[in-house]
Amino acid sequence: MGFALFFRDASTVRMEVDSVTAQAAPKNILFVCSGNLCRSFMAERVFRSLLRRAGLTGVQAASAGLLDLGGADADPRAAALLREKGMEASGHRSRPLSATMVEGADWVLVMEEAQRDEVLRRHPAAGGKVRLLKSFAAPGGGDGLDIRDPYGLTPYHYRTCFAEIYFSLEGLLRCIWNTGGSRPSPTRSSPT
Repeated sequence: MGFALFFRDASTVRMEVDSVTAQAAPKNILFVCSGNLCRSFMAERVFRSLLRRAGLTGVQAASAGLLDLGGADADPRAAALLREKGMEASGHRSRPLSATMVEGADWVLVMEEAQRDEVLRRHPAAGGKVRLLKSFAAPGGGDGLDIRDPYGLTPYHYRTCFAEIYFSLEGLLRCIWNTGGSRPSPTRSSPT
């Protein structure tokens, strides 16, 4: 059973089912951003935390970047924000996106439209599993579907990025439950 997503156009709200969420519940989710230092790292760690909190097993999360940064440590501000929220932040090293990662993922979730386009340019056969993470957030939840990179910006930018990721991941969990899980939908909580 697919998960209906809402998209706003100029005058109406309509429901659509896309090729990613019409598939069976995913077992392997790959989060991708530019360098795998901030956004995809945070998405992976927040998602793992939400999975544990929900008691949902059998779903794996990983992250990678479009750039090869040679195994750089996570952005210290992103890691500090995760720790502040009570989430695991240690031990992350950036990884470049590879064909093996894309092939092994059920869903590849990117942070920006440009990243989606680049993943599809590099891996055209993955078209049925690549989508924007923010598309899982509630309709009308901001300006566009890009989650902007906070790297090197202010604490406000990191917190905004974290909140967009968090609420998108709550929507992702509802989608997973609706596509094959048997757990009830979670109630919306605050990322605190």
